[in-house]
Amino acid sequence: MNDNGHTRGLDPVSSAVLTGSRVLVGIAVRSLSAVEHRVTLPQLRMLVVLSARGETKLVTMAEQLAVNSSTAMRMADRLAGAGLIVRTVNPGNRRETLMRLTPEGQDVVDRVNAHRREEIHTIVSRMAPEHREALIDAMAAFNEAAGEPPADGTGPVGWP
Repeated sequence: MNDNGHTRGLDPVSSAVLTGSRVLVGIAVRSLSAVEHRVTLPQLRMLVVLSARGETKLVTMAEQLAVNSSTAMRMADRLAGAGLIVRTVNPGNRRETLMRLTPEGQDVVDRVNAHRREEIHTIVSRMAPEHREALIDAMAAFNEAAGEPPADGTGPVGWP
């Protein structure tokens, strides 16, 4: 271990992942321009969870986003006001609020994802074929270690 308590062998890996995360955050922020600044990044997170999970209870959404229920409610208020989600009372428990995407909300998610996919494709196409293959294996292992489901939408949503 070094003076910071980190295993020396992991420092280059952590540095590489941090650098890559800056690239991906930049892509995420730029992807919001695809929806003409209609939503913030936290609001987009809510839309993405709804897209993947379907109708979701407010309290479950707050847990998925790692925010308190009042924060999730304010986000839902703004998204409902923009016509991107619909909220209803849970018929099984009238104290609960259910949320789901509107077609316009799904369009926002689809447009942002298309922009991200295009930008990532451009970057990956500049890599040598052997590096692309290594990236597939490395990212699959990284995502699995983080508990993140594959991009095809199988598995639980883990984008907090």
